Amino acid sequence: MSSPKPFSAPLPKPFDAAQAALGLERWRQQAAAAEPETRAWAEAFAESGPGRALVEAVCGNSPYLGHGLTRELPFVRNTMEDGFDATFAALIAALHAEHDGERSMDRLMAGLRVAKRRAALLIALADIAGVWPLFRVTGALSELAETGVRLAANFLLRRAGEAGTLTLPDPQRPWVGSGLIVLGMGKLGGRELNYSSDIDLIVLYDDAVVQTPQPDNLARTFIRLARDLVRIMDERTKDGYVFRTDLRLRPDPGATPLAVSVSAAEIYYGSVGQNWERAAMIKARPIAGDEVAGASFLRFLEPFVWRRNLDFAAIQDIHSIKRQINAHKGHREVTVNGHDIKVGRGGIREIEFFAQTQQLIFGGRDPRVRIAPTLMANEALRDVGRVPPQTVEDLAAAYHFLRRVEHRIQMIDDQQTHRIPADDAGVAHLATFLGYGDPADFRAELLATLGQVEDRYAELFEEAPSLSGPGNLVFTGTDPDPGTVETLAGMGFADPARVISVVSAWHRGRYRATRSGRARELLTELTPALLSALAKTPAPDGALMNFDDFLGKLPAGVGLFSLFVANPWLLELVAEIMGIAPQMAATLSRNPSLLDAVLSPDFFDPLPGKEEGLAADHARVIAAARDFEDALTLSRRWTNDQRFRAGVHILRGITDGDRCGAFLADLADLVVPDLARRVEEEFAQRHGRIPGGAWVVVAMGKLGSRQLTVTSDIDLIVIYDIAGAGQGSGQGSGAPLLSDGAKPLSPNEYYIKLTQRLTNAITAPMADGRLYEVDMRLRPSGNAGPLATSLAAFVKYQASDAWTWEHMALTRARVIGGDAGLAGRVSEAIRSVLTAPRDPGRLLWDVADMRRRIDKEFGTANPWNVKYARGGLIDIEFIAQYLQLRHGHDLPDILHVGTAKALGCAARTGALAPEVAEDLEATLRLWRRVQGFLRLTTAGVLDPTQVSPSLLAGLHRAAFPDEKAAQPVDFPELDRRIRAIAARAHGHFQALVEEPASHLAPPGAVKEDPKLP
Repeated sequence: MSSPKPFSAPLPKPFDAAQAALGLERWRQQAAAAEPETRAWAEAFAESGPGRALVEAVCGNSPYLGHGLTRELPFVRNTMEDGFDATFAALIAALHAEHDGERSMDRLMAGLRVAKRRAALLIALADIAGVWPLFRVTGALSELAETGVRLAANFLLRRAGEAGTLTLPDPQRPWVGSGLIVLGMGKLGGRELNYSSDIDLIVLYDDAVVQTPQPDNLARTFIRLARDLVRIMDERTKDGYVFRTDLRLRPDPGATPLAVSVSAAEIYYGSVGQNWERAAMIKARPIAGDEVAGASFLRFLEPFVWRRNLDFAAIQDIHSIKRQINAHKGHREVTVNGHDIKVGRGGIREIEFFAQTQQLIFGGRDPRVRIAPTLMANEALRDVGRVPPQTVEDLAAAYHFLRRVEHRIQMIDDQQTHRIPADDAGVAHLATFLGYGDPADFRAELLATLGQVEDRYAELFEEAPSLSGPGNLVFTGTDPDPGTVETLAGMGFADPARVISVVSAWHRGRYRATRSGRARELLTELTPALLSALAKTPAPDGALMNFDDFLGKLPAGVGLFSLFVANPWLLELVAEIMGIAPQMAATLSRNPSLLDAVLSPDFFDPLPGKEEGLAADHARVIAAARDFEDALTLSRRWTNDQRFRAGVHILRGITDGDRCGAFLADLADLVVPDLARRVEEEFAQRHGRIPGGAWVVVAMGKLGSRQLTVTSDIDLIVIYDIAGAGQGSGQGSGAPLLSDGAKPLSPNEYYIKLTQRLTNAITAPMADGRLYEVDMRLRPSGNAGPLATSLAAFVKYQASDAWTWEHMALTRARVIGGDAGLAGRVSEAIRSVLTAPRDPGRLLWDVADMRRRIDKEFGTANPWNVKYARGGLIDIEFIAQYLQLRHGHDLPDILHVGTAKALGCAARTGALAPEVAEDLEATLRLWRRVQGFLRLTTAGVLDPTQVSPSLLAGLHRAAFPDEKAAQPVDFPELDRRIRAIAARAHGHFQALVEEPASHLAPPGAVKEDPKLP
């Protein structure tokens, strides 16, 4: 028996000598157990110089290959004696011979796995020994995969035919006329598979070709076939697996089944197919199923892939496929350890995209460049004068080197990875496996190669602006780009994979706004700037989802995206709204046309008052109402538009939550009375009117004090009266008083139902949202009382049954709509209650007790909960309300619905020290500014541990608008200042209320505690 011949190239040294020795020992043990001829060959092989070197090189560098080498002695013998080419050809031929007519899935799966294990060993040995060049290595891997897929598809078609779910024209050749199309994509399509590659497939069925006795089950039949195809190839058994299989290159994989009909695919590619999918289809190749149907489908795709005429926008979008990855010349930031040689800078994908982007641009007019394999495509581009010869030569050398490195990385443990090991020992191992004596030499060659690729790729885009922003931002293909994941994480996104999924869905045309090619091209250009803007918000992931919701509701995209391109500041504003103003984001999602108003010259002018144009504008808008429903719609639209404007002003620091309160109250003062009048007219058509009856709407709470926020609900009560009706009972000397309509009602019932109609008109959700949420718990007896109260009953209740807190609430009551005459009487009744003499001790004790109970239920140590924190809004409002009730009888000029004005009145009348009033008023305005900002920017109460830089800047501006700090204050310092201000305000409350109340004995007869609203 002759000794083996030396191999074509020097074999690498074993990196792990102990593993090499262990491998030799395993080889000898396996040889001892083999049949005599194999044993003799194996012992001689291990004793020869080349044989021993091969065993040590394999076992000392790759645990995966070492195991296969010692397990397959007879196969290794055949390979060494017959040669790599002949042995591989025999392996493929044996697969066909044994499984072409296969009836058992288990047998097919076992046969394919054994063949894969042996082929992987053979191909690796041919590669390591330098016997096969790169194209032969990748070609053999691709041929093995294609053979496996074809045998699996034929088996599944044959089984479907025998089960009666398909009618096969030629059962002996089940693929003929079957309508099944299996496209090999990516490296499989280009016959360029890497050593541990998965395979990308698209499974289609031509619904115009398929014959079936069960047409209703056609889709299910092929979905099941696709699922079983993946199982045959992908499932791990005791024999291993064949190839990891990926079906995600099919049209819109998140929304389509595993197998897609040709008619559905044609609609997809003809309408929303993306440029990166055009690039992917360059390598598409039918590898199994109906060859005629497959060829027909690819002919259909030709106009999609190879567009004869490309407009500028399409070319920009093609470039943006890879231009989103940083393309720089000269400056090197790449490190060896951990670098991804597939998708990292200077990697294999840049070489592939170098060819594909040029093919897409020039291939429509020149069929000579329509070639799938990467290096052949570059050569074709060179031959037609599109790429310089030196560039093609440089990229070819780099491609061969990087693919060789890629294969060695994967051979070590059969892992589908493209990353250089992260540690120095791993790099040294890889360098040794590649044949380097010194790892430094490998590092130098790798960096030089990556730099050369990066330079050549960057030359394609020297004239184009970067789309990359802060780093890689690539949303093409199916797998998240590692560089993009890293970039998004660095920008502050908590779930980069979800971000990539969301942005990819935009480009798949799932929304109406992104269905046109032009819209998607514009969105591609906008995406880096958009993500950068969203990343500046307190919660970037939530901001993105708000923008996604906004995008999903847009009726069209080109106009708005063009607006963003022309006005980049507008995109930043939208991102700011999506990120820090959830209420405004919802409004904008319902009505994107609001952005048109932002472009009007006066949008950022000071907000007008009721008499400075707001009333006239409301009248102009509401005059267009054709009916009651129209009035509801226009009221909502106008009010939400104005609230949106106010919110933008607060976000941009043009106004603040304190100054804006009166403007927002003016909106309600205009809209609510107008709706009340319209509701009454609508109601009267059925129920008529109460003779002599009148009603008014009274604003309470923040609306009453004219200090609404953008998100405030409104507190209302309704009071009615009937001329000459005594106690408002409707009882006279004759018959009971009823309304004069077709469906008459008594006064109580009439005004209660009228109030219900009003609240429904205000709160009903419509396309533009609700107008306001309405709270009526401040009416007499709260939720237990009727919705509408007669004036007489109101006066009686306030005189004898009302709690102190209800009188406190009345300090902010004002009539905003209804009958003018009744409005005067109601206002006078309220004033009478507030100026009535009362027991100072009982009042003081009640106010202190109420604050104590509120603190027990809602108390907080968080000063940013400005309503309930000690020294916050409630403390200051209670002081103003206490002083008004305490001194209203003797000093009626102290009364004012506005808390700040009431404090000023208290100072002027001598009821409060001027310096205390000034301090409390300043603190009150600070809390309103902070609350107004936080109502836009946080869901619930601010968490002091979750304050982003942008939120901090806004808080600082809201709290201290007059400060123009050179350096922004940090949050701990801002928090310390806020706590100090709150403590001082709390001190005033203690001095004015709590401390003197502590010396009082509780009132003797204390009724059951009321439930405060």
